[in-house]
Amino acid sequence: MIEVRGISKRYGDLQAVDNLSITIEKGHIFGLLGPNGAGKSTTISMMCGLITPDLGTVQLNGEKPTDKATKHKIGLIPQSIALYEELTALDNLSFFADLYGLSAKTKNERMEWSLQFVGLQDRAKDTVSEYSGGMKRRLNLAASLLHDPEFIFMDEPTAGVDPQSRNKLFESVLELKDLGKTIIYTTHYMEEAEKLCDRVGVVDKGQLLALGTVDELIEQHGGDSSVNISSEQGEESFMTANPVNDLMARLRELTTVDNLSLRRPNLETVFLNLTGKQLRD
Repeated sequence: MIEVRGISKRYGDLQAVDNLSITIEKGHIFGLLGPNGAGKSTTISMMCGLITPDLGTVQLNGEKPTDKATKHKIGLIPQSIALYEELTALDNLSFFADLYGLSAKTKNERMEWSLQFVGLQDRAKDTVSEYSGGMKRRLNLAASLLHDPEFIFMDEPTAGVDPQSRNKLFESVLELKDLGKTIIYTTHYMEEAEKLCDRVGVVDKGQLLALGTVDELIEQHGGDSSVNISSEQGEESFMTANPVNDLMARLRELTTVDNLSLRRPNLETVFLNLTGKQLRD
C-alpha cells in the first residue's frame, strides 16, 4: 500500500504540489490525470523519494521511499527517455542490472525476461539510436523491471509513441497488474485512464480536485448527458440526467426522426466541469 499524506512542494513562486493526499491499494493501477504542468511528475518524484516534500509524508508499505530496502522495491519509467543511445539494448540493460546489484545468474534471467516482456528480444543487439520512439519507451520499461520491483511509477509513458507501441505498453501495464504489481500512472490522455486505471486522481495546479473510480468520477462530476434530435419538426437539443427515459418520451411525440445523437459525460467532461478548461490545455 502507498500512503501519501499532505505532501507539498514549492519552487520559488510556483506551488507545484499543494497538500495532496492519496492512498493506493496493493495491486491496483492508480492514475494521476491532468494537463501538462499540473504537478503530476513532481508528485511521483516525491512518492519515489527523488524529491523531498516541503511538507507531508510518503510511505510505501509503511516505510519511507528513501530507505535503502524500499528503493529496491521501486521501478521508475521517467517522462524523458533514460537510455544510452550509442549502446545496444542488451548493453543498456546490462548496465542498469549492474546498478541494481543483480547477480550474474539473476541478471541474465531478468534481462531475457524483460526483453521478452516488452517484445524487443529480436532487436536486443541493435543500438538504441536505431529504435523508434515507441521502442525506446518499451526498452525504458524493460530497464525499470530488471530488479522485479513491487511499485512501478510510470510518468507519461506513451508520450511520442506510435499506435503499435502504445498498445503494447497498455498490454504490458495490464500484465504487470496481473503479476500483482502496484502501478502509478500519470497521463494527460483521458482514454488511457479510462482503459487502465482502477482509480483516478484528477489534478490541476498542484491540487487534487477529485478522486475515485472512473464511474464514480463521472457520476459525481460529469453532469448531464447531451441529446440531439433532428426531425420533420426541426432540430432540438437538451441536457438530461436520465437520457434513455427522456429520449424515449420525446421520440413517442415525433412521427419521424432523421438523426439522433446521445453523448454521455466522460473523464474529459469531468475535468472540464472541475477546472473550466479542456484536459489538454
